[in-house]
Amino acid sequence: MKTRARHVVAALVAVVMTVSLAACGGDDGAGTDTFTVGLLLPNRATPRWEHSDKPLIEKRVKELCPGCTIAYANAENDAARQQNQVTSMITKGVRVLILDAADSRALRSSIQEARRADVPVVAYDRLAEGPISGFVSFDGAQVGRLQGEALLKAMGDTANSRSVVMMNGDPTSPNAAWFRRGALSVLTGKVKIGRSYDTLGWRSENAHANMSAAITALGPDRIGGVLAANDSIAAGVISALKSAGVHPLPPVTGQDADLDAVRRIVKGEQYMTVYKPFETEADSAAAMAVALGRGEDLGDIATTTIDSPTTERIPAVLLTPRAVTADTIEQVLVKDGAYTVEQICTPALRAACDRAGLTG
Repeated sequence: MKTRARHVVAALVAVVMTVSLAACGGDDGAGTDTFTVGLLLPNRATPRWEHSDKPLIEKRVKELCPGCTIAYANAENDAARQQNQVTSMITKGVRVLILDAADSRALRSSIQEARRADVPVVAYDRLAEGPISGFVSFDGAQVGRLQGEALLKAMGDTANSRSVVMMNGDPTSPNAAWFRRGALSVLTGKVKIGRSYDTLGWRSENAHANMSAAITALGPDRIGGVLAANDSIAAGVISALKSAGVHPLPPVTGQDADLDAVRRIVKGEQYMTVYKPFETEADSAAAMAVALGRGEDLGDIATTTIDSPTTERIPAVLLTPRAVTADTIEQVLVKDGAYTVEQICTPALRAACDRAGLTG
């Protein structure tokens, strides 16, 4: 009887342990849903990071993992600061990191540090170097192609007689080169590139200075269009053109569909932007982070793979961007819920919104 009793007790203990592990979601507590996700973004100069990506990622992580917490830090365009932030988060016990690298090459050692600590890293928006576990972004080559195609269309017949100024992003971001290659695949052989500049920190003031130099070097009448890599750069470009008294303004591209940029498009100051539904990108990154935090693989999330300079076949999600001009603001942005007409059409823009068909 004693032997049988011991067997019954052992069986009950085994059942209890099995149920407990199932409730936790796996071995070693990997799925307890009480872990911390570290979120590291690169700067505040680009409005999307604080206004869109951060709250969207936080919201989706909480939906997928109600007991999880988020630890957040912004690098303020300082790679050394971000390296320290990675170390701090590892020390504090985060189980997984979502990292948008301020400098993709400089952060390689930090990502290696995370790997040694068994903290997987999801590269967000920019393909960081080092042993990352997953990558989520938009197809950067397609972003550049959309900008180049829109610029050619806007320049029309003047493409043969005027130059394009290339206002590229920060060279520390691999996306800057990705966008540029995509744009040049469209522009090469069809327009003359009069000047090409890198924009440190993606900052408007640096873009303003570069554009002022281009106006001085080329003369305003020889500038037929400006390939601005994103909306912050476009803002600096347009400011410089207006300061130099250039009228009418040449077509200027952008990217990110910042609200101020959409309003500039309505006013006719900026020709286009590229809309990247940040909610979709944030959802994919959150899903990757929660899965990795639970010790799961990314087979059900990743739709492709990508190679970095250091790592091959990284599980990846590459999303599709969309071009936006004055004619498609309602069709693309309003219908997708990015902005309401009321947000775009301030009282000062009422007449311009009427002309764009946004308030009719």
